[in-house]
Amino acid sequence: MADLETPQLVLIGLIFVWSGFVRTSLGFGGAVLSLPFLLLVLDEPLVFLPIIAVHLMIFSSWIAWRGHRQLVADNGGQAPAESNIDWSYLLKAMKVMIIPKLIGVVGLLTLPGNVLTSIIFVIVMVYAVGYLLDKPFRSRNRVVDAVLLALGGYVSGTSLIGAPLIVAVFATHVAARQLRDTLFVLWFILVLIKMVSFVIAGVDLQLIHHLWLLPCALVGHLLGERAHRHMLASHTNLYFRVLGGVLILVSVVGLVSSAG
Repeated sequence: MADLETPQLVLIGLIFVWSGFVRTSLGFGGAVLSLPFLLLVLDEPLVFLPIIAVHLMIFSSWIAWRGHRQLVADNGGQAPAESNIDWSYLLKAMKVMIIPKLIGVVGLLTLPGNVLTSIIFVIVMVYAVGYLLDKPFRSRNRVVDAVLLALGGYVSGTSLIGAPLIVAVFATHVAARQLRDTLFVLWFILVLIKMVSFVIAGVDLQLIHHLWLLPCALVGHLLGERAHRHMLASHTNLYFRVLGGVLILVSVVGLVSSAG
């Protein structure tokens, strides 16, 4: 990014503010809803992916820890009866996802990109419409859930489009008050695996650019925290409706991109 002009650097900073806002308010989307804009400024994904990954690890661990501390404070300093993270479902999901994730990271299996992308976004669209209409689709078949999680794990290993599919499944099994923090723990684990692969492959982690892009993401994070609290405090299922709307947006953009 050393050769970029000042207006381009300003645009990148604003996009990272947007990335932090989306990630914190919904619990996902920091990468999938910002990378397309970043590539319009500089069409080199490996410049931005390590930066996005480090930001996600920092803010996901911070948010999950703050959520726990808040529950302890609300419970008079004692350990709360219910965690801010659904550890039970998280562990079940990780058992399904870890092998496909590793396969995707090392590239042992290559599926046609356009076909795979289209299938994923159509599935996500079905879930998203249900959330938007406040009539969420809930799978009662463990095999279907396992297939969708395995597919999401594989795709998250090969690219950045696995999150919407994983979110769609988690949202049917995890309570709204626990969903964001549970997802952040999951993202931390999955991104850590991805970062190890970057280091092994010798990818430049762009550490110098964290000095100015991390504060940009922090601004978006603080705004996203306020938006998230507002959605959870709503007397309607506003959180899930916004989640559904964003998933539809991601799916439409994904389908158009894959068709092009």
